[in-house]
Amino acid sequence: MRTALAGKRMVRFDAPRLVGPVPQAGRIIEQVESHGKHLLVEWDDGLVLDTHMRMTGSWHLYHTGDRWRRPYRQMRAAIETTDWVAVCFNAPNLETYRHADRRRHPGMGRLGPDLCDTGTDLGAVVNLLLTVPDPDTRVAEVLLDQRVMCGVGNVYRCEVLWATELSPWARVGTLTEHDAVRVVNTAARMLRSNLHHAQRITAPAAKGGLAVYGRNGQGCLRCHGTVECRRMGEHNRILYWCPGCQLHLDPQLERSTDDTPMDPHPAAQRWLADLPWNRDAS
Repeated sequence: MRTALAGKRMVRFDAPRLVGPVPQAGRIIEQVESHGKHLLVEWDDGLVLDTHMRMTGSWHLYHTGDRWRRPYRQMRAAIETTDWVAVCFNAPNLETYRHADRRRHPGMGRLGPDLCDTGTDLGAVVNLLLTVPDPDTRVAEVLLDQRVMCGVGNVYRCEVLWATELSPWARVGTLTEHDAVRVVNTAARMLRSNLHHAQRITAPAAKGGLAVYGRNGQGCLRCHGTVECRRMGEHNRILYWCPGCQLHLDPQLERSTDDTPMDPHPAAQRWLADLPWNRDAS
């Protein structure tokens, strides 16, 4: 898209669900950039289109006059120059903002460093992770926050937590600097090692190349426990983890040292521990 669009004059723009000012025909497209799952297009008047791909969005590039590979009803944005048409399909969020106001953009705000970029200062990412404003925020949720770090999607979130043996309910405020370094370095290593092939491989010994993601009910590669899954976070994404070995910084283990009476039967303990008011307690 950058090769086809950058430096070209836009002749037409269409985005029926756009939130924000509409880019005007005649403007020059100056930049096309990706940050994690955000793809940004900037015009010469400082207007920026932010499309958040999430799990469903994609951009297609066509020669002018070519037939689209998807129906018009799935189109969310179309940018047309004399020779090319870039079409965004099924992206959940499309917003525009002025470049000078980037930090005020409600959907994205300040983007964090891109872990896919080998030039990224990972020490800066560690600092961002350790200084998240709310110390009670789960690390599992912060990993998906593009303002802290870009590039980590739901698959890598699950795999990073498993590789570092962190509990999905670990809180940012309990991380040591060593913990944060392990998380950031592991995420960067996984992302960069998968840049040049379509299949995501984080655990070569596992069938399918993934240690826990999509393996609900199967055996853990490390402790041979059973992988489980549960929806978590603002967007209710499914998180896969192994309760047998992802115990580091689990708040439930910290609470288990008190004198609160509990049914000694293992099944009862497990049931009580998984109650929302127990599992979610800080």
